[in-house]
Amino acid sequence: MFTCRRKGLLAAACVAGLASGLAATQASAETLADAIALAYDSNPTLQAQRATQRALDESVVQAKAGWRPTLNAQTYYYYRQYRSPGVAAIGQTFDTTKQDYAVLTLSQPVWTGGRVGAAVSAAEADVLQGRENLRRVEGQVIASVIQAYVDVRRDQEALAIREENVKVLQRQLEESKARFDVGEITRTDVAQSEARLAASQALLRSAQAQLAVSRASYAAVVGQNPGDLAPEPSLAPLLPDDVDKAFDVAEQNNAQIRAAEYAADATKARVAEAKADHMPSVSVSGNLVWFTPASPFRTSDATREIVGQATLTVPLYAGGLTSSRVRAQVERDNAARIGIETARRSVLQSVTQSWNQLLAARANISSTAEQVKAAEIAAEGTRQEQQVGLRTTIDVLNAEQELRSAQLSQVSAVHDEYVSSASVLLAMGRLEAANLTPATATYDPKTNFDKLRITWGWVPWEEPIGVADSAFTPKTKEMPREETVTLPAADAAKPEQ
Repeated sequence: MFTCRRKGLLAAACVAGLASGLAATQASAETLADAIALAYDSNPTLQAQRATQRALDESVVQAKAGWRPTLNAQTYYYYRQYRSPGVAAIGQTFDTTKQDYAVLTLSQPVWTGGRVGAAVSAAEADVLQGRENLRRVEGQVIASVIQAYVDVRRDQEALAIREENVKVLQRQLEESKARFDVGEITRTDVAQSEARLAASQALLRSAQAQLAVSRASYAAVVGQNPGDLAPEPSLAPLLPDDVDKAFDVAEQNNAQIRAAEYAADATKARVAEAKADHMPSVSVSGNLVWFTPASPFRTSDATREIVGQATLTVPLYAGGLTSSRVRAQVERDNAARIGIETARRSVLQSVTQSWNQLLAARANISSTAEQVKAAEIAAEGTRQEQQVGLRTTIDVLNAEQELRSAQLSQVSAVHDEYVSSASVLLAMGRLEAANLTPATATYDPKTNFDKLRITWGWVPWEEPIGVADSAFTPKTKEMPREETVTLPAADAAKPEQ
């Protein structure tokens, strides 16, 4: 199946390289929202991160198992042969004992000194950190979809410009040959037209190859080959008015910062867990022992013994091991706290870079629009002036080259502006499926976590034991997030200008 799929992707890429690349394929993502929705449901990187998060949810269940009872059963066969010293070996009779034992042991922790409570708190912080990592991966995948989408559209438009340029230069060459035949121009003018046409054809082949590369990248991240892609919607409704607002939103909503803060909460809880090794613990246990002679085996001879006990364990001396673990965990907590500032500075840098790239791209759009307008007028004027002998063939060729260069610059400027907008949203923490495609059902990691609250092994008395055991341990609380800012339906349907 994988081989067939790979061949299909390669075949589509090759067709894109040889043809114009504008033909639609069946079941293709027609809009950017379609591409994001498809990648959101099927992208392997995102699917793997969700599976990793579900595995991380189990760490809370495993930590809570420290409050739950354990039940073990053992059975064994006992054989003993005894001979007293000094007894004659000949005709000697040995004292032999054979017994079967079965033991059922039930143990219930009552108080662990906060050790289990801190472990549960640390596991909950790990889960919250994992959710932020999932948000970060989701944003990166969506950014890759947007990059691939606009790359394909840019390369399709660039290919169309290259094809039009070849057609214009072919007509120019035909015109030059006709004028050469009647003696209006020299052989040099014809050679200049031929050289420009050959260069344009080479650039056309390069544009076809670049489109094939972009289509392959699109297929890799989205999961299917691109067809006739619709213009991408404007992201302006999701962008702030100024960079200061972008900083404020990123401070509250960026997944990298939030993950670092949850990581610090986890290390703080683990400091308490390490310190709990100094505290006493209380547990109760009971044993049910059943044994009977193995030979001859008779259930009527079975003996049953029930033993119950309460155990108080007080750590007195561990050779400095516990104190060393506490110091090590304190330093890990310090490193995690410093990591929050590292994450803030990294996000600040990302917002600043993306915002300035966005401003530059917007300025380039205005400049290239004026450049294209002026180049069109210049190219048309040069062609008309050539007809009356005021311009040479090389003047016309240069004017055409400047026009195509301006058109390509405009296409690149529009592409860069959209990618920069997405980068700003990614740094702010707004590049999510819920914001871009509100009609798509989103994956909620809390659903799986809530299912694990009562699972196999849960006992009703674990809740009061947990409350008492966690009375003096740090608590992990979920931090508030910015409310969902969705892309309006009207703006989603309107192409980017």
